[in-house]
Amino acid sequence: MRTVLMVAEKPSLAQSIAKILSKGNCASRKGLNGACSVHEYSGSFQGQSVRFKMTSVCGHVMSLDFIAKGCDYVVLWLDCDKEGENICFEVLDAIQPVMSKAHFGERSVYRAKFSSITDTDIWNAMNRLGEPNRNEALSVDARQELDLRIGCAFTRFQTKYFQGKYGNLDSSLISFGPCQTPTLGFCVERHDKIQSFKPETYWVIQAKVFKGKESPLTLDWNRVRVFDREVGQMFVNLAKTSREARVESVSKKEKAKQRPQALNTVEMLRVASSALGMGPQHAMQIAERLYTQGYISYPRTETTHYPENFDLKGTLKQQMSNPLWGQEVKALLSAGLNRPRKGMDAGDHPPITPMRAASEGELGSDGWQLYEYITRHFIATVSEDCKYLQTTIDFSIGTEAFSCTGKTLLSPGYTEVMPWQGIPQEEAMPVCERGETFTVDEIKLVEKQTSPPDYLTEAELITLMEKHGIGTDASIPVHINNICQRNYVTVEHGRKLKPTNLGIVLVHGYYKTDAELVLPTIRSAVEKQLNLIALGKANYQQVLQHTLDIFKRKFHYFVDSISSMDELMEVSFSPIAATGKPLSRCGKCHRFMKYIQAKPSRLHCSHCDETYSLPQNGAIKLYKELRCPLDDFELVLWTSGARGKSYPLCPYCFSNPPFRDMKKGMGCNECTHPSCQHSLNSLGIGQCVECDSGVLVLDPTSGPKWRMACNKCTVVVHFFEHAHRVQVAQESCDACDASLVAVDFNKTRTPLPAGETQHTGCVFCDSVFQDLVELKHAAMRHPMHRGGGARRGGRGRGRGRRGNPKKPKDKMAALAAYFV
Repeated sequence: MRTVLMVAEKPSLAQSIAKILSKGNCASRKGLNGACSVHEYSGSFQGQSVRFKMTSVCGHVMSLDFIAKGCDYVVLWLDCDKEGENICFEVLDAIQPVMSKAHFGERSVYRAKFSSITDTDIWNAMNRLGEPNRNEALSVDARQELDLRIGCAFTRFQTKYFQGKYGNLDSSLISFGPCQTPTLGFCVERHDKIQSFKPETYWVIQAKVFKGKESPLTLDWNRVRVFDREVGQMFVNLAKTSREARVESVSKKEKAKQRPQALNTVEMLRVASSALGMGPQHAMQIAERLYTQGYISYPRTETTHYPENFDLKGTLKQQMSNPLWGQEVKALLSAGLNRPRKGMDAGDHPPITPMRAASEGELGSDGWQLYEYITRHFIATVSEDCKYLQTTIDFSIGTEAFSCTGKTLLSPGYTEVMPWQGIPQEEAMPVCERGETFTVDEIKLVEKQTSPPDYLTEAELITLMEKHGIGTDASIPVHINNICQRNYVTVEHGRKLKPTNLGIVLVHGYYKTDAELVLPTIRSAVEKQLNLIALGKANYQQVLQHTLDIFKRKFHYFVDSISSMDELMEVSFSPIAATGKPLSRCGKCHRFMKYIQAKPSRLHCSHCDETYSLPQNGAIKLYKELRCPLDDFELVLWTSGARGKSYPLCPYCFSNPPFRDMKKGMGCNECTHPSCQHSLNSLGIGQCVECDSGVLVLDPTSGPKWRMACNKCTVVVHFFEHAHRVQVAQESCDACDASLVAVDFNKTRTPLPAGETQHTGCVFCDSVFQDLVELKHAAMRHPMHRGGGARRGGRGRGRGRRGNPKKPKDKMAALAAYFV
């Protein structure tokens, strides 16, 4: 029997699709990588009985964690956008070399096109299989290579140049991105307008009139405003020549507030930010979850026009039982759906719509908010326009013309389900005819001032990015999130984006050296070229090379002109030599180095003009004035807090690994020095009980609450509380090869039998020690912190001394009872 391999983009999608196509009769098992399951079932494909195997990737294929040998056909169920097409070819590159050879003229690769995870859509896709689009994949390749090469070149140069010069730069990374930087540019441009704004005084005439016992009516001056007080006073005097306001005309006009067009990604993100208070990145994550769970259609689309064959009535019927909008839906189905407004067909996916009924209990708070808006928006697109009557009354007071306008609701239409867009209830306009007169109640000159624009909101920024072609519907949230994460802007009340000092200086520096680095024009032109690649109208290699040539010249000019940006930095930030407090001595000049606490925290020797990196997200203090035997630098102690882990490190070794098997970012708890008293070789006890690559290392500063901590993960083992001394012995355990530990207990609080105070044994195997060991997880100051730096392969206490210790079968069992 032949085998059909089917590949989806996410494990949850693979499971849903397999369940639909197998009609619930598939067997599931974990894949080799433990993350992507395999779902198997038998069925028919291209007129023959086959064995289906459904699995997934987790985004782009970065490594080969599953092996697909022996399959005869492959059906690609990746997301149906350009990124999805790109992943199609990544998957094919991985599996085609090991696929069974196709018979002569037989096709073996198929592409499924779908926009929602419903039975109908999935079966339609399976019955109309096409081919993956090479041109769209190439456009993604080009974008990725351009962004990576351009971004890395500018980012690395700026980071290296400025971090060694200024101590209070509040960013660990000074980054440049072809889309990110213009995005930041929009925010700083608005900031500059606010700062340069000069308020201007102007005057308006305020008039109030009444008729009989009716409430006074406030009129608008037809000249709107004047910027000269004396001129304004002249008009007031002319108006005051009459105590009556004459009705010059009364006009009534029926108007309509149009129902919305079908919903696309950008509009969804705008509403999520402005109305629901969700950041674009968060909103996109929620939308993707709703999609994979089958509640909404594919959330990445530029299209605002429903396809002609779209089942509007069927989609609407699913919402009949909802208690919030069920009545409106039933009324629509009874009266007949209104034809949706014509939008733009971008040729990608249908607009975003609900695919099945849901409740808040199923989706959670944020999920329900977004689902509710998507559903209400869909119902609104097939509803009637909101209709109202607009009444305008024109008055004359003396020689001056005034008017007032009121609206009366005739038919709410779509605002029944989108009430926030409804016509507000206003006081009724007085009934009057041309020639009637009203009594002037008040007429005066009011002084006002022009006000500056406000900071850009996320919704406004999204609009600007879409208008100028910066990013795609999928990447716009990422670029906005990046400038927030990198501390270039802060999100203020009302989701307004206020640039930080660093963000402002960066943009002004780019403008000063090369304005095209921050203006949207050049990126917009590149996006057009990338779209031409996707359409097969431009050559991938030529576009790539041409753009790289442009930015290569820009990069060289930027490097030569960096002094222009540096002048701005000097005004805003303090020189590194003038920052920080003296902490530890330099091993080269033996003078004190300064500890700079601002991110990224580091040590700087002003005499040698050298800067040394430190581990982040913790506290640093001097370690007993002890020195590294290799370079004579004073050691410092890093700690993540009282409940966390700590280890000493040499500032020089941390940035300049002394041994071949060490990498940058390793402390003494990972150092393979054969005899140093602070090294892994001297203090390492045994392999970590949880992770495969870590070693449990004694923390010599932790007494009297002694502990050992993994030098890779967050595991901390507490033991031998109130002991006077804990030392790692030279001998090893015969059972597990872990180093023995010698403990000297307090005479009055010893847990040893018969009042003994000293004992040497294995932490994991010794029956005397077993009740004195407690496993915990370190409390880290930052969720991204990983402990001692970069990962490496060695286990145990150093390969040179004893090799890799065994991981005893009963080690986890020995500690399991104490796991907190």
